[in-house]
Amino acid sequence: MKSFDKTIQMYIFEGNPNGRIMCELSNWNGRVYKISRGDISDFSKREDADNTGVYFLFGKNAEGNDTIYVGEAERIVTRLKQHLKDTEYWNDCIAVISKDNLLNKAHVKFLENKFYQLAKDANRTDVINSTIPTCPSISEYDVAMLDEFIENAKMLVNTLGYKSFDVLMTGAEEGTDIENEVFHIKAARGADAIGITTSDGFAVLKNSQIANSTTPSMSESLIKLRNKLIHSGTIVDEVFIKDYVFTSPSLAAAIVMGRNANGRTEWKNKEGITLKDIEEREIENI
Repeated sequence: MKSFDKTIQMYIFEGNPNGRIMCELSNWNGRVYKISRGDISDFSKREDADNTGVYFLFGKNAEGNDTIYVGEAERIVTRLKQHLKDTEYWNDCIAVISKDNLLNKAHVKFLENKFYQLAKDANRTDVINSTIPTCPSISEYDVAMLDEFIENAKMLVNTLGYKSFDVLMTGAEEGTDIENEVFHIKAARGADAIGITTSDGFAVLKNSQIANSTTPSMSESLIKLRNKLIHSGTIVDEVFIKDYVFTSPSLAAAIVMGRNANGRTEWKNKEGITLKDIEEREIENI
């Protein structure tokens, strides 16, 4: 499917990027707000704060993992005020509405269910809903409209820096360019892992196996991160149970191999070519 360029309008209230941001997409009737917990009161003064829509609450759990709660409301700001009283697990909120307030209860229940499933499938963030949102029966016309609504909302949520709905794609699924090519490490002490480069770092994929021990020279900070991934349940019995995005290929390689490592030379594609060589080849072709 061909992708087209998009124009996004972004309004940063009071010039504070950590407060309230409003995003819109050209030729789309949706609107996305990013609201910090402390700015719900200011958001409530807007006329469209009482529109019907879906919302996502972002925070961290006791293990330090990113969390998301997916919800829907006929009056967005009223529901967010309830969350201020009842819950402390979130710091930021994304609210998605239509500018003309044409979304009804069935629409947002459908959106809640689909965004919940997207977050579960992406497996980037711990989804903390206690139950699976129900999916109502709606017309084919509404399904088509809402499917497009979801794609546009995902784009703006991603633009705002939240990647909870982005499924990691392997090279076999997406192509063979450097951003999606599959890389492999097989090393001492049982390390056997698959990874891909992504726009936000380097991802080690589910079912990858880490080394069964660490070397004495491994840095304390790396050992601390490795233990955190084990204690949080990301790694169980020396195996990644879900995809996990690291900030760099070297960090990913070190956790997999149980020692300090240069990821650009340790990660290799199916032809045995290192990530470093592929990157340098790409630069030469520019």
